[in-house]
Parts: sequence; structure tokens; C-alpha cells
Amino acid sequence: MTRLVCLATLAAAVLAMPSESDGAVIVYTANLSGPNEAPPNASPGTGFVEIDVDDVANTMHVHATFSGLLGTTTAAHIHSPTTTPGMGTAGVATTVPTFVGFPLGVTSGVYDNTLDLLSASSYNPAFVAANGGTAAAAEAALLAGLADDRAYFNIHTSVFGGGEVRGFLTPAVPEPGTVVVWSLLAAVAVSGVYVRVKR
Repeated sequence: MTRLVCLATLAAAVLAMPSESDGAVIVYTANLSGPNEAPPNASPGTGFVEIDVDDVANTMHVHATFSGLLGTTTAAHIHSPTTTPGMGTAGVATTVPTFVGFPLGVTSGVYDNTLDLLSASSYNPAFVAANGGTAAAAEAALLAGLADDRAYFNIHTSVFGGGEVRGFLTPAVPEPGTVVVWSLLAAVAVSGVYVRVKR
């Protein structure tokens, strides 16, 4: 009986754990710099971007900060897919000529916006046409580029028309011990039940 209760508790704990198949927010980040450009440049500009993709709500939250640019901003978007992961160039995947509301004509700023990944207006029409002709197909292509390390965030300026600072978007590293914490909680729950049943 004791073993049965312990096994049932352990099974319940495991089933309660979040699963990737249930859908989740996938976080990608990038450090932006001139040396990350292709070809590299000596811009002192820097930046950071976080992209939160919700594959259930079909949204992409974009939060970017940048400063120290030599030129004033003229556009910003995500390019995808490059031929080789982590290097090279690609066409613009998201809104052209720039993200809606991105601060233009400045050398520093903050951007925060959420895109509807099932809306054609969130993409470059050429990207949609090249990837099945629908917003849903464009979403699948963009998410594949992100997952394969073949998408980058680029800020274009008056001095560097092809891009002054950029960074390849890579999955954010999970906090250390997240899986361990879940395992410990399950173990504590099981041992607590075991002790109670034994008494």
C-alpha cells in the first residue's frame, strides 16, 4: 500500500510538470554590436533585444534597447533565414520598412511592442510570398529560422544603411536548477506521503 501511494504521488507530480508539447513562451535574446554586423564595423553602439514568442497565442513580444550609435536610426527588423547558423545575411522577415513604432532619427532608445504572428502586416510581403503565401506559413518559417539560429535583429542607421548593430537571436539559457527544483519538489512530496503512510 505504501509503495502504491508513493508511486501515485510521484506520477501526479510528474504529470503536473509543464511540458513543451503544451505550448510555451520561447525566449530569444541577442546582444547588438557593430562587430556582429556583416561586414563588421567599428561602431561604438550597443544594444540588447529580447524576443518572447508565444506559440499558443501566436504573438511575438519585442523589447529592445540601444545606445551610442554613430548614425540616427532609419529602420529595425528581424532578418531570416541565413544560409549558415550564426553567420551571414538574409532578407527582412518582419515588418518593412521598420517595426511599427520603432524610434527613428535617434542614436539611442527603447522599443517595446507585440506582433500578431498570424497577421500578414507583421511580415515583409516578400517573406510571406517566399514562404507559402500566408501569414501562418510565414510564422512557421520565422519560428524555424529562430530555432535554427538563422535569424538576427538589425538596426539600420544613416551612417550604416546595411545595419549599424545586430545580433543573432539565440534561446535564452534557462535559470540553473529549474529542472532540479521540480525534481526536489516531487521527491519531497513523495517522501512526505511515505512518512505519513508509514506512521
